[in-house]
Amino acid sequence: MAIATVNPATGEILKTFEPITNQEIEAKLELAAQTYCQYRQISMGKRGEWLLAAAEILEKNAEKFGKIITLEMGKTLSGATAEVKKCALVCRYYAENAANFLADVSVQTDASKSFVRYQPIGLVLAVMPWNFPFWQVFRFAAPTLMAGNVGLLKHASNVPQCALAIESIFTEAGFPKGVFQTILIGSDQVAGIMADERVKAGTLTGSEPAGAALAAIAGKSIKKTVLELGGSDPFIVLESADLEAAVSTAVTARMLNNGQSCIAAKRFILAEAIAEEFQQRLKAKFEALKVGDPMLPDTDIGPLATPNILQELSSQVEVSVKKGAKVLTGGHILSDRPGNFYQPTIIAEIPVDSPAYEEEFFGPVALVFQVSNIDEAIKLANSTPFGLGASAWTTDKTQIDRLVSELEAGAVFINGLVKSDPRLPFGGIKRSGYGRELSREGILEFVNIKTVWVK
Repeated sequence: MAIATVNPATGEILKTFEPITNQEIEAKLELAAQTYCQYRQISMGKRGEWLLAAAEILEKNAEKFGKIITLEMGKTLSGATAEVKKCALVCRYYAENAANFLADVSVQTDASKSFVRYQPIGLVLAVMPWNFPFWQVFRFAAPTLMAGNVGLLKHASNVPQCALAIESIFTEAGFPKGVFQTILIGSDQVAGIMADERVKAGTLTGSEPAGAALAAIAGKSIKKTVLELGGSDPFIVLESADLEAAVSTAVTARMLNNGQSCIAAKRFILAEAIAEEFQQRLKAKFEALKVGDPMLPDTDIGPLATPNILQELSSQVEVSVKKGAKVLTGGHILSDRPGNFYQPTIIAEIPVDSPAYEEEFFGPVALVFQVSNIDEAIKLANSTPFGLGASAWTTDKTQIDRLVSELEAGAVFINGLVKSDPRLPFGGIKRSGYGRELSREGILEFVNIKTVWVK
């Protein structure tokens, strides 16, 4: 499989990389295993110093790293720079809080002394996606390294320069050689690494098939995995909502990262009383968005990451329209320019048997539904196999309580944008995956939760 930097705004191949050999993989695995034996003994304070140094590197070079992100996967430079700065935030969060999260917890029992101790488990393999090529890695790496584990990164094959840059950041920050390594390999080489006895756990953010494949390999070896997979997040707007705030947030929620985010709002579920006005306002805002060169400061929407993603999105829209869905605006590839550009699109009157009703759309396409009451809204929101995030808009306390309790999702945001935050656990249910990243829950995923009983 090709490992290359291909500018999605132009289609130009900028740089190619050869996958590393089996011998090189073996050397990296052995280095990681040997490094872990020493690294796990290093104090939490020292690990924190290195992680704070990584944060400083990220902050000082945010635009430089942002340009690599934009060049490789096409998000706007402003969005890419913000992503790098968010990585610094998660590094600081775990440098400052990991010691408390992993402190012994005393428990009263029949022993003279009993407590829970949290200890590292070893080498963790991370299979990461291209859509947030820095953030996805750092939100794994910061807690994993602070816990005393070591990491091995298999990044998406279209962001190799991001992958190498991330390794260089940890090296420059002072982490010992072997604590965090990037491996430039194809997906066909992941199975052998996951099955290797030196690898103790795995984490993957990506597609359902990729997650299922990694989990199956890990299951055969009885190893833990954390999976963050797809989403078809609902954005519910009920009668009492602040409509202007909801519409403005809806644009960001759908168009963030050029529409390529697992937690992007994808299905807009509108109460009939406000549906027409919401749609007209959303349409006006979509049509005002500027699609173009992601390096330019006035660009709102850049290209999709790859030609395959562009073609799949286009096909999903075309099939949905043939089934009877109505395009309110957009609905086609921007063929007047090179690159992977798709027009911001709104689809309504969606038939049950169409892709727009049941599939995840990974691009700048909003899917609009109308419901007569909150019961229908919750039922429709829960009707997909996904359960990552949900946003709901209402000022009615009774409705808020129902939405929080009844929406099937790993996160519910009321009157706000679904987002990841280092202070809050992040992850999904159903086919959106299992396990949690971030917060205290995230650092506990890859530790041995050891019971100690002394008499």
